[in-house]
Amino acid sequence: MTTLLATTSRLQKLHCAACRAPYSAFGLQRVSDCCAQPLIADYELQEPLSKTAGIRPQDNSMWRYAALLPLLDEANRVSLGEGWTPLLSLPRLAARYGFQDLQLKDEGQNPTGSFKARGLSMAISKAKELGVTGCIIPTAGNAGVAMAAYCARAGMRAVVVMPRHTPQAFKEECYWYGAEVHLVDGLINDCAARVRELNAAGELLDVSTLKEPYRLEGKKTMGYEIAEQLNWELPDVLLYPAGGGTGLIGIWKAFREMQQLGWLPAGLKLPRMVAVQAANCCPLVETRAGRQANCHAYVGQPTIANGLAVPRPLGEPLMLEVLNESKGLALPITDKQMLEGLRELGKEEGLFVALEGAAVWMAARHLLSTGWLRPEERVLLLNTGSAQKYLENIVGQA
Repeated sequence: MTTLLATTSRLQKLHCAACRAPYSAFGLQRVSDCCAQPLIADYELQEPLSKTAGIRPQDNSMWRYAALLPLLDEANRVSLGEGWTPLLSLPRLAARYGFQDLQLKDEGQNPTGSFKARGLSMAISKAKELGVTGCIIPTAGNAGVAMAAYCARAGMRAVVVMPRHTPQAFKEECYWYGAEVHLVDGLINDCAARVRELNAAGELLDVSTLKEPYRLEGKKTMGYEIAEQLNWELPDVLLYPAGGGTGLIGIWKAFREMQQLGWLPAGLKLPRMVAVQAANCCPLVETRAGRQANCHAYVGQPTIANGLAVPRPLGEPLMLEVLNESKGLALPITDKQMLEGLRELGKEEGLFVALEGAAVWMAARHLLSTGWLRPEERVLLLNTGSAQKYLENIVGQA
């Protein structure tokens, strides 16, 4: 094959997550026709690509990994400076509970205040490249805000559908970005049904979680950053708040790609992955425990961590695959525990994290107390956003 320049995308094709049937990566795609499952991007990873050639050190954003991202023409990049978020040590909490190496990656420092900026920057960039003029999304909050912002940046129409009980801050931000906002009684699955009604003619690109191939590619950059920021080592355990699960799946995808590229030391053990869910809405926990065959009929309840209120995630099989391959687990955390974790991270470390991030911290505490985590292990927490937007859910709880 023709050697690809390191400055261009090595994107080759897409494949169905269920049966691996190939699909073209050079036209507009949604889910697979064969299985109605997510399409996953594949890259040329056999030809040599050094870290020096594959990473742009002057670009302090997720786009430093452009060779391993799907955008073909950088003129189509729709960016607000997303990515390259810091790894922060948590020395006071580590000392209090007996961790020797406890760190947190703070995705709340992204544009629009959450990790959703990564996925929606990539999805909107590819949509622009493929001639899309408008997008629609069902959201628990942050994804809708991010889509609205990046559509505004790209000059596209944005339609956001969110639960009526979503904190007002999320709604207001969407309004200010010029999005058309629809409010629905229920959870995100009810919003998805409304999206299907609103977009029956297919005029808009549905950028729901894993219903197009490229939000995943934006989210995977967290995995590349973690490895680079840890000098090409990895944590022993990585805890991630999993609603739709795109980030969990994407980080694992990044680790696998780096193995194939030879960017990770030979024989390096990949982290055990922990998917943290809200006790009020924990379909992955229930499926993995064998209490249900899958999440298709699961009924969840609202939770103060809006991003975890995803009762029927399309990506459940892929999340289970990550947990099985990594020898990880899924764990539920109550709303009361999240508030306790939010308070601790604020008072002890000066971090005002999203409730999803607080859930991850409480999961780490629990797993250390049970012995599943060992004190000497390197533990990394993923905080997905800022608590500022959740004030309506937490006011008076301190």
